[in-house]
Amino acid sequence: MEESRKLGFIGLGSMGSAMAPHLVKAGHAVVACDINEAARADFAAAGGSAVESVIEVGNRSDIIFTSLPSPQIVRDVAAQLADTQARIVVDLSTIGSRASIDAGNLLAAGGKAFADAPVSGGRAGALNAKLTLMLAAAPEIRDEVAPLLALFGKVITVGDKPGQAQTMKLVNNIMSVVALAATSEGMAMGVKAGLDPKVMLDVLNASSGQNSATKDKFPRAVVTRTFDFGFATGLSLKDVRLCLEEAEALGVPMMLGNLSKTMLNITAAQFGPEADFTMMARVVEQWAGVEIG
Repeated sequence: MEESRKLGFIGLGSMGSAMAPHLVKAGHAVVACDINEAARADFAAAGGSAVESVIEVGNRSDIIFTSLPSPQIVRDVAAQLADTQARIVVDLSTIGSRASIDAGNLLAAGGKAFADAPVSGGRAGALNAKLTLMLAAAPEIRDEVAPLLALFGKVITVGDKPGQAQTMKLVNNIMSVVALAATSEGMAMGVKAGLDPKVMLDVLNASSGQNSATKDKFPRAVVTRTFDFGFATGLSLKDVRLCLEEAEALGVPMMLGNLSKTMLNITAAQFGPEADFTMMARVVEQWAGVEIG
């Protein structure tokens, strides 16, 4: 077990509520906050200390983790933490490189160190401590926070500057959504032609068509008709928009990325932004007049 530390956690949403308890289980004193009263109560029941104020978390913690839904919220929280007793802030959100750099600068103005560490693996990965964490920070900060991040899953260092891990995460997410769209179309075609969807997945996962959708999302959430992979369409849209904005700023064309944004927009319009993003397959099913499952 790691030596007990005074840790903070800000943001107990779908991902944060699954990650923060791992710190408590490892023996650390953890104080957390969230705007949702029920989320705070659940964290307290898991053995942590729950408070209502970001400032209180900052003044009671040495290292703070943030898991927040938007770039501006991360900036706002960073500005508040800059004037607290915290020493290091580790952001686990997906906010894009520009917002990550902004947050790092706000914290640096208050003498705080910053680590950029977005995650991949969804809520199931967070619950089971099997996330992939992309870490970018100065070497001395990486060495200090990596053992703590390892409580959430596998840590891969991708750089030493805030924003580099965010770029890696956006690349990962857009490729994941493109794979989901392509798999939805291919599976609909096969099933309408009379193929068994489970047999199709067996073939695809032993062949060159395998991807994250064929290996995980479809067998878990589409073929079973549960559509509960654990990632909202609206959040996926946020990530894709961030990726396309940064790609445009870098002068990198993303034709498939733009098509995936269109598919997510249609999914959100039809089923709502809170619907699981695997509902994209339902959109294709309706167009094709077939049910995959």
